[in-house]
Amino acid sequence: MAEAAGPTEAPSREAREALQRLTDENALLRAALAEARAQLGEAEENAGRDPLTSLLDPRQFRNELQRILSQTARHGTPAALLSVEIRDFKAVVEGHGRVAGDAALRHIARQLRSLIRSSDVAARNGADVFSLLLDHLDADSAVDTADRIARCIAAHPLDLGHALVKLEVDDSVATILPGDSVEEVLRRAARNRERIKEF
Repeated sequence: MAEAAGPTEAPSREAREALQRLTDENALLRAALAEARAQLGEAEENAGRDPLTSLLDPRQFRNELQRILSQTARHGTPAALLSVEIRDFKAVVEGHGRVAGDAALRHIARQLRSLIRSSDVAARNGADVFSLLLDHLDADSAVDTADRIARCIAAHPLDLGHALVKLEVDDSVATILPGDSVEEVLRRAARNRERIKEF
């Protein structure tokens, strides 16, 4: 015959303290995991972005250019690559310092984002060179857009607090044609930039 179980003993103080330590460690691990997930999400969001301007970096820009090329080939829709280079950027840095140069880059990036459509793509592709992928725009419309962007940038100087710095840009348009490769478009854009500098 089985003996009746006696009253259960209350956990000892040591057992309660050990359980509390485990509970606290579990809470700390959960908090650390939540923070790591948040940092991972932020890193994924910022991947492929220029750290100074938050525009796409050159690698991500090439991916977007490939996407536009595929779309152009598939649907025959027009598109253009607009290159925007800050005129006399070196003079801005030499005259006002590196911090002012960084401020100028951020200033131009903000303006570019505000002047293009949400379907367009903006990237920083060099020290003072920006690239815009203008989807569904023919060559004439892309040139009009380039002129409008240049006028708007010139009309809104950079406020450094102690000085206003007028920024101007040189821009060039490379039409994206069905069957183009990424390299062909980038070469055409580089040639067009060089031609603009000759004038």
